[in-house]
Amino acid sequence: MAKSGISSRARSNINRRHWIQRIAFGVLWLAGAVAIAALVVVIFYVFRGGFAEVIEPGFLTTQPRGGLSGEGGISTTIVTTLYLVILTILIATPLGVFAAVYLVEYAGEMQGGRGLLPRLVAVARFGVETLAGVPSIIFGLFGYALFVSALHFGFSLLSAGLAGACLILPVIIRTTEEALLTVPKSYREASLALGATQWQTVWGVVLPTALPGVITGVILSVGRVVSETAVFYVTLGGSYRLPTSLLSGGRTMALHLYYLAMDTRAFNKAMATGIVLVVSIVLINLCINLLTNRLRKRLGGQL
Repeated sequence: MAKSGISSRARSNINRRHWIQRIAFGVLWLAGAVAIAALVVVIFYVFRGGFAEVIEPGFLTTQPRGGLSGEGGISTTIVTTLYLVILTILIATPLGVFAAVYLVEYAGEMQGGRGLLPRLVAVARFGVETLAGVPSIIFGLFGYALFVSALHFGFSLLSAGLAGACLILPVIIRTTEEALLTVPKSYREASLALGATQWQTVWGVVLPTALPGVITGVILSVGRVVSETAVFYVTLGGSYRLPTSLLSGGRTMALHLYYLAMDTRAFNKAMATGIVLVVSIVLINLCINLLTNRLRKRLGGQL
C-alpha cells in the first residue's frame, strides 16, 4: 500500500509538472506570436502608407529640395546614413572590442582585489553599465558641447560619428564581454598548454569562438545608429546636401523622416522613407553577416 501511495503521489507530481511546462511553453509561444504580430502590423502600416512614394521615379535618386516643402527624394540622406554608419562603426568597434577583451581576459583576475588598478577596473565596469542606460539626447548634448563647440568640428559627419560612437560603445563592450565569457575556459588552457602566449590565445582562439556574439553587438549598434535622431539632431546639422568631407554636415534617413513627419506633415513621404530605412537595415545586417563568415573562416584557419 505504501508503494502504491508513493507511486500515485509521484505520478501526480509528474502530471502537475507536465501541465506547468505546457502552460509555460504556451505563454512563451503567445508572447512570441504577439511580438511578431506587432512587427507585422507596423511593417504593413508603413508599407501601405509609403509604397506609392517609393515606386515614383526619382524618389531614390534625387535629393530633398530643402526648406519645409517636403519635395524631392532621399538620395543624399541614404548616402549620408551609409557614411555615418561606416564612420561610427569604425570608431566604436575596435575600442569596444579591445576594452571588453581587457576587462575579461586581463582584468578579470583583479576583480575583488585591492589596490588602485582593481578599483579603476571596477569603476570602468560600473561606468559601462551606467552609460548603457543613459538617454541618447545626453550623448547628443555631450557631442555638441565637446565635438561641435569645444573642438570646433562644427555640425559635421566627424562630430556625429564621434558622438554616435560614444552612444554605441557601451553596447559593444557589454555584448563582447558576454560573448567572451561564453568561451569555455578549457580552450584557453589548451592553447596556453601548447605554448601560445595570452595574446595569441585571445586573438587565435577566444575571439574567433566569440565572434558571433561580437557581431551581434555590432548589428545592434548599426540598427541604433541608423534609427537614431536625437544625437544627430544636435551634431550633424540637418543639411539636405551630400557631405563632401568629414567636416561637412548632412541628414540621415531617420532625421529626414522626423523632419517630414513633424515639420512638413508629409506623412506619405515619411512612410516611404521608413520603408527604405527598414530595407537598409536588413541589407546592412546581411552584409555584416557575410563579412563575419569570411572573417571567421580566415581566423579559424590560423588555429
